[in-house]
Amino acid sequence: MTISQDATFPPGSRIVVRDEEWLVRSVKTGTADGTMIKAVGVSEFVQDVEATFFTGLENITPLVPEETELVPDTSSRFRQSRLFLEAVLRRTPLPRTERGLALTDRFLLDPLTYQQRPVELALAGLRPRILLADVVGLGKTLEIGLILAELIRRGRGDRILVVSPQQVLEQFQRELWTRFAIPLVRLDSTGIQRIQQEIPAGRNPFTYFKRAIISVDTLKDAGQFGHHLDATTWDVVVIDESHNLINKGTQRNELARRLAAKTDALLLASATPHNGDKESFAQLISLLDPAAIADEKRYEAKDIAHLYLRRTKISPEVRDQIGDRWADRGPSQAVYCAAGPIEEQIFDELTDVWLAGKWSDEAVTGQHRLFPYTLVKSFLSSHRALHETVTNRRKKATGAERAALDRLAELTSAMTDQDSSKLRKLVEELKTIGVGRGSDTRAVVFSERVPTIKWLAETVPALLGLKPNAVRVLHGGVADQDEQRILQEFELAGSDLRLLFTGDVASEGVNLHQQCHHLIHYDIPWSLIRIEQRNGRVDRYGQKHQPQFRALILTSDREDAKDDRTVSEKLLDREAVAHRSLGSVEAATGLYDAKAEEDRLVRDLLAGRSVDESYEAAHAEIDVLADLFGDVGTAPVAADIPVARVPKLFDSTRDFVDAALQEIYQDRPEDHIDLRREDELLTFLAPDDLVHRLTDLPRSYLRAHREGEDLRLKVTFDRKLAQRKLDQARQSRTPRWPEIAFLSDVHPMVDWLVDKVLIRLGRQQAPVLTADVAAPTYLIQGVYANRLGQPTVVQWMAVSGLPTAPEIRPMDEVLREANVGPTMVNRAEAVALDPFRQLLPQAVRVARAHLEGKRDEWAVANAAPLEQYRRQLETFEQASLFDELPAAHRAKRRERARHTVAEQHDLLDRLETAGDPLLRVLAVVVPSPESAA
Repeated sequence: MTISQDATFPPGSRIVVRDEEWLVRSVKTGTADGTMIKAVGVSEFVQDVEATFFTGLENITPLVPEETELVPDTSSRFRQSRLFLEAVLRRTPLPRTERGLALTDRFLLDPLTYQQRPVELALAGLRPRILLADVVGLGKTLEIGLILAELIRRGRGDRILVVSPQQVLEQFQRELWTRFAIPLVRLDSTGIQRIQQEIPAGRNPFTYFKRAIISVDTLKDAGQFGHHLDATTWDVVVIDESHNLINKGTQRNELARRLAAKTDALLLASATPHNGDKESFAQLISLLDPAAIADEKRYEAKDIAHLYLRRTKISPEVRDQIGDRWADRGPSQAVYCAAGPIEEQIFDELTDVWLAGKWSDEAVTGQHRLFPYTLVKSFLSSHRALHETVTNRRKKATGAERAALDRLAELTSAMTDQDSSKLRKLVEELKTIGVGRGSDTRAVVFSERVPTIKWLAETVPALLGLKPNAVRVLHGGVADQDEQRILQEFELAGSDLRLLFTGDVASEGVNLHQQCHHLIHYDIPWSLIRIEQRNGRVDRYGQKHQPQFRALILTSDREDAKDDRTVSEKLLDREAVAHRSLGSVEAATGLYDAKAEEDRLVRDLLAGRSVDESYEAAHAEIDVLADLFGDVGTAPVAADIPVARVPKLFDSTRDFVDAALQEIYQDRPEDHIDLRREDELLTFLAPDDLVHRLTDLPRSYLRAHREGEDLRLKVTFDRKLAQRKLDQARQSRTPRWPEIAFLSDVHPMVDWLVDKVLIRLGRQQAPVLTADVAAPTYLIQGVYANRLGQPTVVQWMAVSGLPTAPEIRPMDEVLREANVGPTMVNRAEAVALDPFRQLLPQAVRVARAHLEGKRDEWAVANAAPLEQYRRQLETFEQASLFDELPAAHRAKRRERARHTVAEQHDLLDRLETAGDPLLRVLAVVVPSPESAA
């Protein structure tokens, strides 16, 4: 039977193509060549071969359930049947109507409800599309990992692309593998060069690897990657630090729109999700749901509640659960540095000449009025930073400005390291902290200015008695490979690194808390947002020690000097107060972009306002965007996470893995794959077909597990052992992977075992086993799917009472009552199969009638959210008719709205249940001699 070009199949079903049998892994409809089917070979000549078929190009025949061949199960304790049923259960995606979590506690992390909450939100929508805006440090990477794992379990996470800032590529990749066993190919500059050498010329790298992580700056080059992206579809796209995508017309914004159109699930993550502009934020939200906001100028937080989640450290659910997993931060300590004589001369020059407007022959207007504050900020960083600012400006200066710059250049050139009061205080503070020769104490020192960073790195180590290998420098000019290596080295307890001098390149998304809880602001950004981002590098989930913050405050004897008490000290205090009272600073700023916040403050200072007056005026203008920086989507402490009802035949994944290895290797896995067991540890030589599934892993990981030509894997189900090995890896002197991996439910090994178990039965065979049932019971899977190939209904049926009184009950209930499990005894007695073969077609008819009889009921449940969204589309389209734009713009707006509505209606049509139910006979349970008696 040849199927139609637009037909679909549930993953886990079997098909015949080119006279070979294949197991369907995933399905995607709507391609130019019909339905795309990804499958793995089952029959002998194609066993374990991965292939992609298109219904428009191939003759694809689904197996007919009535023609199922029954075969007796002669395995010990009916192990083959139990494994087969468990594998089918694991391979079958959960239906779209199942909103509960299936994998709540199966990973190497603390099962915290607040980190599972984003998964609940993602699964609640038509598509998993959310903006995750938790404040710095709550664990957004872990929350993303949980969402990805659930989507993988649902058959909706096969192809994953993660886009992140360059500096967190390595960190993100390691977290997803070590915590969740989700491998990603890292496409940094080295990775891309390697791939270009390995894949055929012109081949699309994004089709070659199904799960990848790449930096936004690498990917935004439309000339290099645009045509590849346009030809690639994804199940999930993750964009970290997504606030960098907001500005329309930029390469990053164009990249985001390109990716949003090519993926089912879209996860955006940012602790600062918008820049204060309502229209640009609405455009960001439109990537998730183009019809969520009808009027970009007028909307409320509730309009995007189905797409947006933000919690702070003081949110009730968060506060209740973090316990001792995140130490409370200490106070932000101002360290006063009294200016020396030459520093006072520079303050005099800046105050009397530059801030007084006496540095130009002409009236100072426009942007030029800001330059004196650029000089002030440079000096408050260091005399080296001021000297570079002056040198660069002198190249184009003339007249009075040139003379004024010459005077500053003269003063900064005359200032020595010994004249720097901040440098002396920094060394004193580092010694007080305990940083020095022979000490394990670490500290990170932030500065906005690269000349300051380089100068400190050159000067401070000798003053502390540190060797060169104890100090590292990070700033925007550091190569991506070096940047990732330095950050990883700082997290390793065994490394020699003790002191990190860094710019704000390390203030977003980077973890510095594993071995460090001391942070010093050598200079203070004139932005609460940036201060909080810096502090969040060590003040984050998993910090075991109280984070300690110090800021060097340069003071002048001159009352009207713009020293650090004018701005920096006040901002330091405001950030601390906002963190304690609000959990985050953004709602207290009135602006939501660090640069915009600083520019506004400088303009207010020019206008004669104080720091307090500037922020109080801004706070009075807070609107809906401020609401989005409070708690959105937080839950009461007692709110439970819904859990999916998933039938299972094994008590744990460990039991399934143990039984599967014994079954596949005829009870001798130690002979076939050199399997060794040691308490909770399994080690074995990975077979070639498993090695193939690990190609997405980093080369460094695979090299670390090589034994000659073989790959030896070490895995465990013991969280404590896996965590101990992860901690040991962090204690090493050089970056290394944990020796032992935690075997999560989405680990490639588990996936491999599921497929190996499924293909052990021949084409369209179903096992027959004896158990405590009163009459022959046919176990049948029934699935309705939508036009995307996603199951909307999955039924596990046990049909009995044939031929006269057919009855259908839940499969797991019948198996439980029949005591189907590891205590069964298989006496391998001959079973006459003909009577059961004769009843099989009737069993299929009964199951099909049951499914068709309840189709309308299930269709209503599936259609309810679709109808709700159709009404939302009506509202969206109506709003476009009554906007206040000029006529020409109004016509364009209406045309865009009509296009959006048409696209979304097409999506809704594809999400509706389509076609006839697909049935599969899984097994037949017949009465044991004892039951029959």
